Amino acid sequence: MLDPAKLGNTTGSVPLGETTFRMIGPLTDLRIIDASTVLAGPLIGQIMADFGADVVKIEHPRTGDSLRGHGAQKDGHGLWWKVVGRNKRCIGLNLSLSEGAEVFLELAAAADVVIENFRPGTLERWGLGWETLSARNPGLILCRVTGFGQTGPYARRPAFGTLIEAMSGFAHMTGEADRPPTLPPFGLADSVAGISGVAAVMMAVHHRHSTGRGQVVDLSILETLAAALGPHVITWDQTGDIAQRSGNRSSNNAPRNTYLTADGCWVAVSSSADAVARRTIELVGRGDLVSEPWFATGSGRAEHADEIDAALSSWIGERPLAQVVDAFAAAEVAAAPVYDAAQYASDPQVQAREAITTVDDPDLGPIRMQNVLFALSSSPGAIRHTGRDLGADTDEILKEAGMSAERIDGLRAKGVLA
Repeated sequence: MLDPAKLGNTTGSVPLGETTFRMIGPLTDLRIIDASTVLAGPLIGQIMADFGADVVKIEHPRTGDSLRGHGAQKDGHGLWWKVVGRNKRCIGLNLSLSEGAEVFLELAAAADVVIENFRPGTLERWGLGWETLSARNPGLILCRVTGFGQTGPYARRPAFGTLIEAMSGFAHMTGEADRPPTLPPFGLADSVAGISGVAAVMMAVHHRHSTGRGQVVDLSILETLAAALGPHVITWDQTGDIAQRSGNRSSNNAPRNTYLTADGCWVAVSSSADAVARRTIELVGRGDLVSEPWFATGSGRAEHADEIDAALSSWIGERPLAQVVDAFAAAEVAAAPVYDAAQYASDPQVQAREAITTVDDPDLGPIRMQNVLFALSSSPGAIRHTGRDLGADTDEILKEAGMSAERIDGLRAKGVLA
């Protein structure tokens, strides 16, 4: 969809100020307009940018994406933004003004995908609905990310990830049995939706290859998180059973829990396979339990989780973490230490895979963050730069679209641009 003559993108590189960042990856032929905010939509754009797409991040010229102010800050710079805003070019554009809407239409005319997460009806109110966008660009894919989707009685309700985590069933089944429902300490629902959204957009791109036509992707954050929760719906439908909170235990098997070591560390143990469960219980010196009739099935072991947990807690509690991990590995039993961020980054497996990488940032210097999401052998992605300042690339992007410096200056004076 990119028009190299119009966009100046003939070399596979995107000029950013005085520095040229070479675009690499399988998506270098795609231009994405990311007009979404906070997390789910911007994560779609981040992942696609990591794999070479030219992602143009559109923000309100005064306030920007509120993600810039979310979470930890250093020297006035949002650290989360440095990650989710990475590899994107930034333009400040007020879509609610008629002249801003016209600029958006001009950009969308040369784009492959538009990502937005405004409340349903907002784009239409600005004259930027699907009919208008597709008339200007029949091959455009419009990815609409909302809490409840574009239809239904809740379509226009505001929704944050917390509400979705509550309504999906996640919170109901998470936490200790005798304690309140538990919410995740991070954007779980938005993250699941963002990763799912990449797949949805690429399906639409694939469809366009054969038809030449774009389409609307209606992405509901509620539905994507519910899909990630496993068989709780079909289990309720067929048996009437409702998944309940069980802490770190599983109703499907045992052992499955976290256990405290002698040196004050936590280790997680899981044994979904019967053979693994047998080796685990033999390792901790309770091989006598293997002969019990209930031990033969995961559900049977789950019903005797107290006895199994007592055996593991006693054995693990007498040994330091290193000894526990080595012993479980030697016995080919699934166990792992419970890490914090620093421990994760220091793990030799993480380091060998370069799952954490260092990126030079103009504000903070070298900073570490998670690397690109997938390892592709022939067309790997890359982090070209961290999240940039609001409006850092406005002039460049609009000049690529054919706008004169005089028009850009005039729009900026009217508050349309940043």
